[in-house]
Amino acid sequence: MIKLDILSDPICPWCYIGKVNLDRALEARPDHPFEIEWHPFQLNPEMPAGGMDRQAYLDGKFGGRANADKVYGRIADAAKAVGLNLDLGGIPRTPNTIDAHRLIHWAGLEGRQTAAVSRLFKAYFEDLQDIGDQTVLLDIAESIGLDRAMIARLFESDGDLEDIRGRDTHARERGVTGVPTFLIANQHVIPGAQPTELWQKVLDELIANEKDSA
Repeated sequence: MIKLDILSDPICPWCYIGKVNLDRALEARPDHPFEIEWHPFQLNPEMPAGGMDRQAYLDGKFGGRANADKVYGRIADAAKAVGLNLDLGGIPRTPNTIDAHRLIHWAGLEGRQTAAVSRLFKAYFEDLQDIGDQTVLLDIAESIGLDRAMIARLFESDGDLEDIRGRDTHARERGVTGVPTFLIANQHVIPGAQPTELWQKVLDELIANEKDSA
């Protein structure tokens, strides 16, 4: 197996688009060698714990509603091109994602990490849920087969908070400035939401190299 580390944030639309493209390549290459692990990277590490109004966030981030609409118009077009119908204008709040990243980490311990990531993307971008709300996160945990009561107890503690923050900081110290960022075999960095065709080419090369070395 070849390790594929993915740095991502569940409120990042390009991360969702990038995951869809990667998933299609993996489906087309069922003999792929990737072992996938998701890693935390908060787009807004200073976001208040309760999040903030979505429009206020966008106005502040992009310097006004016109620029925000322009940026998210391009994102909506890119999402539609891969078959995602994201309701970007309907999202009511931008959350702090630290607890979502904790859930992804805990799901990974149970072998359900990618399932957690998938549900978080859908919950935020399609179901317009506040994934900073622990009740929403508990519903997601239960939906992917995690023990709801156990996850609730973990949320009541500071469990893995410093670990998640430390991993985020470590990624920035290594030069990561945006997500998604993909790291193959701890050697090759692929930034951004790459098309399915690129991933198929990468996989074909890796599979061919494995056969040659067998």
